[in-house]
Amino acid sequence: MIPVPGFEGRRVAVFGLGRSGITAARALQAGGAIPVLWDDGVSGRMQAEAEGFVVEDLTRADWSSFAALVLSPGAPLTHPKPHWTVDRAQAADVPVIGDVELFARALEALPESRRPRVVAVTGTNGKSTTTALIGWVLKSAGLSVHIGGNIGIGVLALPEPMPEAVYVIEVSSYQLDLTTSFAPDVAVLTNISPDHLDRHGGMEGYVAAKRRIFQEPGPEALALVGVDETWGRDIAADLRAHGRRVETVSTSASVTEGYVAAPGLLNFDGKLVADLSAARSLPGRHNAQNAAFAYAAARALGVPHEAAVEGLLSFPGLAHRMEAVGRLGGVRFINDSKGTNADAARQALASYPSVFWIAGGKAKEGGIDSLRDLFPHVAKAYLIGEAADAFAVALADTPHVVAHTMERAVELAAADAAAAGGEQVVLLSPACASFDQFPDFEVRGEAFRAAVLALGARPEGAA
Repeated sequence: MIPVPGFEGRRVAVFGLGRSGITAARALQAGGAIPVLWDDGVSGRMQAEAEGFVVEDLTRADWSSFAALVLSPGAPLTHPKPHWTVDRAQAADVPVIGDVELFARALEALPESRRPRVVAVTGTNGKSTTTALIGWVLKSAGLSVHIGGNIGIGVLALPEPMPEAVYVIEVSSYQLDLTTSFAPDVAVLTNISPDHLDRHGGMEGYVAAKRRIFQEPGPEALALVGVDETWGRDIAADLRAHGRRVETVSTSASVTEGYVAAPGLLNFDGKLVADLSAARSLPGRHNAQNAAFAYAAARALGVPHEAAVEGLLSFPGLAHRMEAVGRLGGVRFINDSKGTNADAARQALASYPSVFWIAGGKAKEGGIDSLRDLFPHVAKAYLIGEAADAFAVALADTPHVVAHTMERAVELAAADAAAAGGEQVVLLSPACASFDQFPDFEVRGEAFRAAVLALGARPEGAA
């Protein structure tokens, strides 16, 4: 745990007692604060009481007694409308912050000689893989690394800071909206495409939230920016105009400066950096882009070229993101359950010339209309969840069937792929949220894995 100083003897309201909220309360208490907890759900309040925390109905509290409100990233800060706790805090002139901001303040309170280094990663797609890949490369090079944030362990639950450590933190747009002093040594923006627009009041608000990862530059801080989209190019140009140290990553062959990532290749300023063709866990252009971010971050932290490349080639992959889960004869099954929007599914579909595609769930705005240019990659689609009928209309003449459930989709796709002969791929990349049939993308991915193994598939990597 990382104790959070600065609130000694003062009351701090904590709303939302999921992973980040209860961890924030523990970290605040360890730093000498008096956290006052509340949650709309009874189970969260019961857990807090069982741990001995002060649980107080914040609808009746005296907000003038609070030094801050620590808000769960799941509660809206501004849109569609501010959470009621935000209204109460602002009326009492109480600052509203989140767990990443507490993490930043805990590090800032340390003497400079004791501060660890921090790599922070955000973006619409690829941030979890990039976070895990950076952590893997750094660990492989012998560094002491702690990985957490929006991936895995809540940031304040990570081990207490040591000067030789490196924290690799995934941060969401919700978390960034609640930061004011977060200043990573290496800040990564993988890409930006429309997502979570209801929570940010539109694209302008969403882009502004992502840009906050660069808000507090250190003197030697490096900004790594994906520039395949206009938003990223504009951010990179603005940062450079303000004297920031910036390196760019693109997947466009027409770009000649910065990192250029193509399937199997990584170049910098026109010179070959690494041949990634042997990296089985990094297929496709998007994973080459992730590799570029990881390589650049590692080099910025002093990892030698050879060690950085070796780490990239040995990366085992991330669960639920282009994860090979099994093989049945000539058919490989790829779990990309984390492909929760059309742009993420685009990266997966573009990685293979032909796929038997399982898609559907709770659709995002626009559905799969933006993927029409990749429909020729789809040998047949198997549609599940709420979006099945709408996706069937969008697919039009592309072969498809409404399978409804994951189990049925896997069964049908496996049979059709086997009948096609040769080497084939069954790809789960839903282009949807999971919440209609599953509590989260991880459970959805595990349901896919279970259905694949139930058919008698051999787990990938098994002898």
